[in-house]
Formats: sequence, C-alpha cells, structure tokens
Amino acid sequence: MTAATEVTPALKMFGKMLTFTRIKLETDNLTEIEAYLSGQLSNKDSQIPVIIDSDIEQDLDALVELFWSWGLQPIGVVTGVLDDAAKAKRLAIFPGDGKRIERIRPIKKAVVNEPQAAVNATQATQNMDGSQSISPTQGQDLVTEPSADTTSATMQAANTNSDIISESHSDFGSVDAMTTLFYDQMLRSGQSINHVGGDLVLTNSVNNGAEAITDNSLHVYGRAQGRLVAGATGDKDARIFCQRFNPSLVSVAGTYCLNDNIPQEMIDKPVQVRYVEGQGLVFEIITDN
Repeated sequence: MTAATEVTPALKMFGKMLTFTRIKLETDNLTEIEAYLSGQLSNKDSQIPVIIDSDIEQDLDALVELFWSWGLQPIGVVTGVLDDAAKAKRLAIFPGDGKRIERIRPIKKAVVNEPQAAVNATQATQNMDGSQSISPTQGQDLVTEPSADTTSATMQAANTNSDIISESHSDFGSVDAMTTLFYDQMLRSGQSINHVGGDLVLTNSVNNGAEAITDNSLHVYGRAQGRLVAGATGDKDARIFCQRFNPSLVSVAGTYCLNDNIPQEMIDKPVQVRYVEGQGLVFEIITDN
C-alpha cells in the first residue's frame, strides 16, 4: 500500500484591505500634470500605489511612464473612458463610486487571510438632527479587497502571526443568497472574522487588535473595539450597530475614520453608523424610544 501524496496548490488567494491614492485627472496635458506633481511631491522614491480616474481620454502609456518617473505606481483605473487602454496594458479596472466589487465564487471555500485596515484623515460635521457625520479627506479612497470568496488583488503567503477565523455559511452558488452568520465567542486581539453574503452578528465583544468584516451589516452586542467594517464590497445601505461603541477604526462602504475622529459623545454608547451620500459616515446614538 502506498502512502497518499499531499498535493501543494499552485496558488493561494487572500483578501486584504488597503488604502490607495486615487488621482482624479481634469486634463490630458502631461506638462500640466507634471507641473502639479512637482509642486506636490517632495521626492521621486515614494513608491505610492495609485488608481487613475479620468473622464477625459488620456495617453495612458505616457501617463503611466510619467507617474512612475515621480515614484507613483499606477495599478489600475476607475472604469470609464480608459477601460480599453487599461486592458491593453493589463491594468486593473475598478468599479465606479457606489458599485460593488464582483465576487470570485470558488468551488471550495478557502481560508481567509487577515485583512488590514489603513489610516486616512477625516473631518467631522454636526448635522441638524444631532447626529455626527465623518467625511474622508479628498484624494484617498479605501479600496476593500474582500476575502478569497470575493475579489482579491493580492496573492501572498499567509500571516502565521495572526489568528484567522474563516466562517462563511453563504451559498455562493446563488447570487441572491443571503445568510446571517452568528459568532458567539469573544473576538480577541489578532483575530479576524470575515463574512461574505449576509449580516455578521457578534454576540460577544470585539477586543482591540481584532477585526470584524462583512459585506452587509455588522451587529456587535458586546463592547465593540478593534476594526469594524460593514459594506466591505461597496454596499452603501450597510450599517453598523453596537451596544458599546469604541472601535479603533470604523468603515461603511469604503468610507472610514479612526477612533480619534469619532465624536466623543458616541464612545461607549449604543451607536448606529451608516453612510449618507454627501455627508460620509453618520453616527447616531441608539435610544429606547
């Protein structure tokens, strides 16, 4: 009898949450673009990944060369007039604002790598109804690359220092299938849970250094710290509900802010977070009446 031979897979696909700089072009004049870059960038060794957004036809070959000469690394374009040129250069094509990223639907569910949240500046606005809204600083977008059950732009070795919880009971054979995932244990520092295809309900607490991510709405019935992400693939109707709200980062549909920018009156209160077009993130204390 011969022993079974273990087959090593040709590749593994993991999800990560990264921040890319999105460059909105208002001209096709390369001289003007370079003049602007020379006034904004202090060096040419920054190696910043960027996404090109333009409603104007561009010489994409020349534009990419120009950006690389200034230390910027174009990885793709926002869908529109540059689609054909991007395909020819094998650049990624990202969906427009408010559009969801399409999911990869594997035959077998894969282990989810730990997504990581990045930092972005924000500004707060007091609304007439007493709620607080947070808008992201212009020029950067949170690009959420979902788990291996969804679109992934990175392929890398698994992070062995983190504890990944891969729990998704969704029926990926059906596009419209929605399944709520209930998780009853405390989510500890270094752990990450990523659910695709429905709401994620955590009946216990989320500790600092932990991460809870879903492409729909997120509910936390314990103390909510760590990184909380709802609408991870662009669903602007997604919401976050917490009994005791004190996260290090909160995000809905790609718009997010850090703990320092969250209105202080929301900390450790029962809070709902939602995205409102033109306002950004809106924070509201949940009341009994």
